[in-house]
Amino acid sequence: MFERLQHLLTEAGARFRVVEHVLEGNSERVAAVRGTEVGQGAKAMLCKLKNVDFHVMTIVPGDRRVDFKKVAQHYGHTKASLLPPEEAMRQTGCAIGAIPPFSFDPGLRLLVDPELFRRYREIAFNAGRLDRSIILDADDYLRIARPELAEITATD
Repeated sequence: MFERLQHLLTEAGARFRVVEHVLEGNSERVAAVRGTEVGQGAKAMLCKLKNVDFHVMTIVPGDRRVDFKKVAQHYGHTKASLLPPEEAMRQTGCAIGAIPPFSFDPGLRLLVDPELFRRYREIAFNAGRLDRSIILDADDYLRIARPELAEITATD
């Protein structure tokens, strides 16, 4: 996944840099080793809805939580839940904490809270591994990933 992401971003002319760091999956600690703010982290969580043939990769700032009810409502449903870790790993090929904010699977929709881009010009994420991060220009991310945008962070 790391090589695939680097290739994708390079081919698309994205402005990004790679940060090698100690193996880390915690948002606060990885932000410190990256030299970024926790909120710049593009935190990925995979969700499922009942009776649909797709899953949803939600992306929120690293210092926020996903509101599963808002995710469900975005798709016209009443309830969404977290995909079990083994299913998330199977769908993305990445360990939990290392899932980048890109979907390479047509059965995995990408839903991003725009709050991530209101606060920061760059986003940061573990790039398919827990010891490598990519810091990417936010406009380039939007241009390349082409996610759906919706207010999906919890407000409490």
